[in-house]
Amino acid sequence: MFDLEKLVRKSVKKLDPYSCARDDYKGREGIFLDANENPFGALNRYPDPYQNELKLAISRIKGVPAEKIFLGNGSDEIIDLCFRVFCTPDKDKALTFSPSYGMYQVSAAVNDVKMLTLPLNEKYQIDIKSVLPRLSDKNLKLIFICTPNNPTGNCMDRSALEKIISRFNGIVLADEAYIDFADESSLKESLDKYPNLIVMQTFSKAYGMASVRVGMAFAAPEIIRYFNKMKPPYNISTVNQHAVLRRIANKSYFTGQVRKIRSERMRVTAELNRLSVVKKIWPSDANFLLVEVKDADAVYNYLVDNKIIVRNRNSVAKNCLRITIGTKKENDILINALKRIKK
Repeated sequence: MFDLEKLVRKSVKKLDPYSCARDDYKGREGIFLDANENPFGALNRYPDPYQNELKLAISRIKGVPAEKIFLGNGSDEIIDLCFRVFCTPDKDKALTFSPSYGMYQVSAAVNDVKMLTLPLNEKYQIDIKSVLPRLSDKNLKLIFICTPNNPTGNCMDRSALEKIISRFNGIVLADEAYIDFADESSLKESLDKYPNLIVMQTFSKAYGMASVRVGMAFAAPEIIRYFNKMKPPYNISTVNQHAVLRRIANKSYFTGQVRKIRSERMRVTAELNRLSVVKKIWPSDANFLLVEVKDADAVYNYLVDNKIIVRNRNSVAKNCLRITIGTKKENDILINALKRIKK
């Protein structure tokens, strides 16, 4: 049975978090002489450390109570916090799949946690039979699952995900950075069912706000409290909080862009399938395509010479390029360049 208190590191449970001036006084009005701020200027005050106004706005659009929302300085801060809260360095383990988002492995190494990696099957799905025997390892504390997956673009099979979450006594983080481009529903709808589930989303992709670095984690309030205990006091600037608030206030802007990207994804897929240089295009639920070509290194270098930059994934997926869906004009330039490649 899942027991959060047994999972959290002893040092984390004992930790007295830093108390900032905005913890002592949470009001918005008054003469502020408490935080050693410069009294002049428009950006002179520290931001709300818990992003309360933004969380309430996110709660309305995501249908998740504010107390179940954590906001990180990008999704990478959330990944790092999972290791820091739940894993004892040089003792505990985490698990992920390959190929997938490389930051899980990097963050594990930074935190001195052993990362176990299981290969996805030939359809880039989880081989559930290879996972289940690992779940009884008492030192396995975290499982990272990217769905839709990067770089393959596909959503993971829901039944496999639920088997892992329901049978694992550690934390499962479902990374849904690309979920807004998919037909599959979000796992955040299952938070009440699975107390060990963390669902991570972002404003970097569908909302077009990669530069503001705001990631979201949806989880049980008890997990959120530990994240708040461990995070730096002012991890998201006021400027970035306001930028996200302005963006999510315009729902039509978001839905319009997602619709255009999904439409272009279909069109680009059809156009690329007509080209002799393309061997296979993997089905995508994201805003990119994993494309197998005859010689990924050669095609990549050719595109770079033409000032078209894609991602060469040959090292993790044989002869594959990951191509982000751009504007119609950008996509046409890519397609026309690939048409010029001789057989």
